[in-house]
Amino acid sequence: MKLLKEIWTYREMIYSLVRRDIRGRYKGSILGVLWMLVDPLCQLIIYTIVFSFILPSGIDKFYLFLFVALVPWIFFNQCMSGGSTIILANQDMIKKIYFPREIIPISYTISNLINMLLSFIAVFVVVIVSRIPVSLSCLAYLPLVILDEFFLSLGIVLITCGINVYFRDVQYILNVISLGWMYLTPILYPRTLIPEQYRHFFYFNPLTVIIESYRDILYYGQIPDLRKLFLSLLCSLGIMMIGFWCFGYLKKRFAEEL
Repeated sequence: MKLLKEIWTYREMIYSLVRRDIRGRYKGSILGVLWMLVDPLCQLIIYTIVFSFILPSGIDKFYLFLFVALVPWIFFNQCMSGGSTIILANQDMIKKIYFPREIIPISYTISNLINMLLSFIAVFVVVIVSRIPVSLSCLAYLPLVILDEFFLSLGIVLITCGINVYFRDVQYILNVISLGWMYLTPILYPRTLIPEQYRHFFYFNPLTVIIESYRDILYYGQIPDLRKLFLSLLCSLGIMMIGFWCFGYLKKRFAEEL
């Protein structure tokens, strides 16, 4: 509670860091923040060509089937891969002034969340054009799924950025892990392609239920499995709490290691 109160006291700093990150990310580029939409659309086009013409999947409206899962994956992947280096990137600020060090991973995760939410504008456009019958009762569960993924991503960022201060190889290992993680998550394929005897193992992956919930709401137009979603939310909260504990333990020697 003391940490939460301190973070709340520094909420203006979180706002400033989020604004700086978003502005700095696209500074000097011609399209600017439009890259939030262009990047996932370009990936969508590439995957759609591959899995519609070269390796046909046989999935109806595959472009939408993929898109509603690809945008959340990009958010998570950016948090996992890029988040590991944020303490190193802000080491001058850490050495010079006092503030709760948790502010840095929190602001980084929030800025990536804003990127994802803006990318969802393109997702909703595609959903409307594709005439998917998404009801308001289904969309009501979308914020819960987004919150679930945010908690999970923040927990991963807290753990990886803290460890990377001591072991700089973490950032490179995560690039390899992210590739395997993507293919072990039903993003490019439906869960029905997984042999039934192995299907339950995929639910040890915390992203599986999150991706399936996005797809249930925005592709199938149905309410996600609430039992699985609730358990996933508890799991993500647990990972976030572990992340705060791990970061709190590791941050004590940040100044010495940087």
